[in-house]
Amino acid sequence: MMTRALWQGLVAGTAGVLVMTLGEKVEQRLTGRPDSHVPARTLERLTGLPEHPGRRSVPVNLAMHVGQGALLGVLRSVMSQAGLRGPWASAKFAVVRLTNDQILENATGVGAPPPTWPRRELAVDLLHKTVYAFATGAVADALADRSGPGPGQRHAAKRPGRHADVGPLPREQA
Repeated sequence: MMTRALWQGLVAGTAGVLVMTLGEKVEQRLTGRPDSHVPARTLERLTGLPEHPGRRSVPVNLAMHVGQGALLGVLRSVMSQAGLRGPWASAKFAVVRLTNDQILENATGVGAPPPTWPRRELAVDLLHKTVYAFATGAVADALADRSGPGPGQRHAAKRPGRHADVGPLPREQA
């Protein structure tokens, strides 16, 4: 399962980044919002690279933007392989995506906690990260579906609904 989750997650996460980036570019054309170089500054600080604000940071920005999205896609793929699929799983994953950004940006001093941001900037970030999470989830779920239901789905199918008296599946079925 883990090998499959790894390659499927990298594919799903990369697809999610592409969809998110396309949405960001459309939004930027409509709103006039400039590119953010926060991903580049974060990666520069994490790796000890010299900081290059502005246009010179574009390749580093892209590396962080795509790399982070692709790597986090592996987690979403693990969720799908385990049987956590669909909109609920993608909504949970959106929180993980946002949390990952905030940990890295705040720990490096590049970013500030979201409650301190202007509301419009916060709404735009939440929208784009949610688009990423749902696009990544759609791809991860589709790829996982090819292998059939995950252990959690097989357990849920045993007796639909919430029941305290339904024990775990036997080992060979999990």
